[in-house]
Amino acid sequence: MELDKIEKLLEKYFDATTTVAEEEILREYFSNENIPAHLEQYAPMFQYFSFAKEERFTKQLPLKTRNTFYKWASVAAVAVFMIGFYFYDPSPEPVSLADQYTEEEIASAQEALALLAMNFNKGTEQLYHLEEFERNTNKFLTKE
Repeated sequence: MELDKIEKLLEKYFDATTTVAEEEILREYFSNENIPAHLEQYAPMFQYFSFAKEERFTKQLPLKTRNTFYKWASVAAVAVFMIGFYFYDPSPEPVSLADQYTEEEIASAQEALALLAMNFNKGTEQLYHLEEFERNTNKFLTKE
């Protein structure tokens, strides 16, 4: 009867549904020496858990940190960043076209833009004819 109970508790343990009391029953059972052969493989695991429960950390922990250099370095870095952010001027001085390009390049660009504007105006004249056509067809379709 007890063996069936232990097997059910093991099944619940591996499904992660046991309570703390049930786990304590398993630890006590596997701390005994007369364990059935098919359950002996679980004995070292539960014996380790019992041993690990008794372990304590005994080293002294330093309460004061010794890395004051890093603290002051980070403060200095933030200060330098803030000063740089305050004096940063994101807008460059405006540059005239005469400073960047030669007179010949400017004249060539003006000629190309004039040609583009002329061709663009030809295309817009055709749109005027389309608008007139649409207006007349709408008169006949809506019968105004």
